[in-house]
Amino acid sequence: MILWLALAFVLMLIWQAWEQDHNPQPQVAVGQQAEEKKSPSTSQEVPSVPTAEPKPAAASLTSGDRIRVRTDVLDLEIDTIGGDLRRLDLPAYPVSIEQPDVPLRLMADDGGRLFVQQGGLLPADKQSRAVDHHARFVAEQAEYRLEDGEDQLEVRLRWAGDEGLKVEKVYLFRRGSYAFDVRYEIENHTDREWRGHLYRQLQRIPPVENKSIFAMHTYTGGVISGIDPASGEELRYEKVGFEEMAETPVDRDMKGGWEAMIQHYFLVAVIPNQEEINHFYSKRVADSRYVLGMVTKEPLVVAPGESGQSGYVVYAGPKLKNDLESLAPHLELTVDYGYLTIIANPIFWLLHKIHAVVGNWGWSIIILTIIIKLLFFPLSAASYRSMANMRKLAPRLKSIKERYADDKEGYQRAMMDLYKREKINPLGGCLPILVQIPVFIALYWVLLESVELRQAPWIGWIKDLSIKDPYFVLPIIMGATMFAQYKLNPQPPDPVQAKIMLYMPFVFTVFFLFFPSGLVLYWVVNNVLSIAQQWYITHKMEKGS
Repeated sequence: MILWLALAFVLMLIWQAWEQDHNPQPQVAVGQQAEEKKSPSTSQEVPSVPTAEPKPAAASLTSGDRIRVRTDVLDLEIDTIGGDLRRLDLPAYPVSIEQPDVPLRLMADDGGRLFVQQGGLLPADKQSRAVDHHARFVAEQAEYRLEDGEDQLEVRLRWAGDEGLKVEKVYLFRRGSYAFDVRYEIENHTDREWRGHLYRQLQRIPPVENKSIFAMHTYTGGVISGIDPASGEELRYEKVGFEEMAETPVDRDMKGGWEAMIQHYFLVAVIPNQEEINHFYSKRVADSRYVLGMVTKEPLVVAPGESGQSGYVVYAGPKLKNDLESLAPHLELTVDYGYLTIIANPIFWLLHKIHAVVGNWGWSIIILTIIIKLLFFPLSAASYRSMANMRKLAPRLKSIKERYADDKEGYQRAMMDLYKREKINPLGGCLPILVQIPVFIALYWVLLESVELRQAPWIGWIKDLSIKDPYFVLPIIMGATMFAQYKLNPQPPDPVQAKIMLYMPFVFTVFFLFFPSGLVLYWVVNNVLSIAQQWYITHKMEKGS
């Protein structure tokens, strides 16, 4: 039982890696990009709405002037073509420990790393003008900075179009926030009504994936959430992979909700007004770029001589659960713990509370492990007592096996009779593993998905708990503790099973060489505590007998 449960978990990880290896995301080569620039695509990269005439997509994004914006947590560039968000760096999150002064670049429009956020206004009738992401804007400054003592920074771009229709795209940034507002302000100085639909979209080329079987694979792609306005059914969290955006495009109406493109530790999300109904869509453009967007169902109407506005919120930054929870319903699910979210959420909450006291994620993991062991102490104690009883019976089981060497049915009956006389449950020793496996998998995802542990040091050589131990010290200790547990456990009467159980510590050591060191630290501490508890109970029972 223990063997199959352990192997099932390992096979699950191998299967996930195999899926990544044999279903790679489409990549764009440098030569292909050059070819695309020569041959414009006929695909549409803006949504179709009634009476709207979206422009055809160019094979590469056109650029105008760049406007640089710096806050205390963001460093980004806005292009005057469409007022698009074209580049975004995160100064608080270096690309690596070795390059502490180089911020992680979350969004860009250069080469194969294209990842931008676009938006615009589509006409709802033939008399209204479009101000989409191909429109040209102008700004008063080429650079904006959130100065000391300021809590907000506003960046205004003015549409350089029809003099009778004034449109400004306004970005509003706040100190300490990865979320910012984007709104369109329309003034209608013409003699006819203006009607238009607001659309917002994310456009991206899939990033290059690490195809190593030992790499920690997490989901990279689109996600949507919202409420079906007809049925009231809530779509909490649905993944939309890059290929799926083209093969089975998103095509549905939803109230509120949000759309996002996520990756390991980080995301960019677009959040509309939660009372607004939008049509969500997806598509592939120029053969290598994927679009996930939404457009308002009801048009914004601005009468002659009147003004109006419409907007949305963008979050571009780390997957911080508390920040995401406050922005939109279910946005925190982008911190994806999989099917064991119900277990992972309280584990993360407790880990976060412990860290608030001790200030070190490594020690927090150790304290969390001790708490988990204490919670399951009664169950574990009962299981270890059962295993100790099984250990006592080992010589008698061996004798029965020798006596019934050629009679399997007789051997099974004699063995079960012995268990019945001694009042021993042979499966009782499996309970610690049964309890530990879901907790272990849930903690695996907590440590893998929590950006708080990214580049978080513990002690000495462990400078980043989210990556493997550089000197493999923890995996080797983990293997030694597994071997010690093997010695403490009753040996299977079947010599083949005994050999397999003997090899398991070595097999797991190889796999754990490439696991995040935070996860291996948990497993080491858990094994040490289990060995101490099992030795104490076994010693006490043997002394009592």
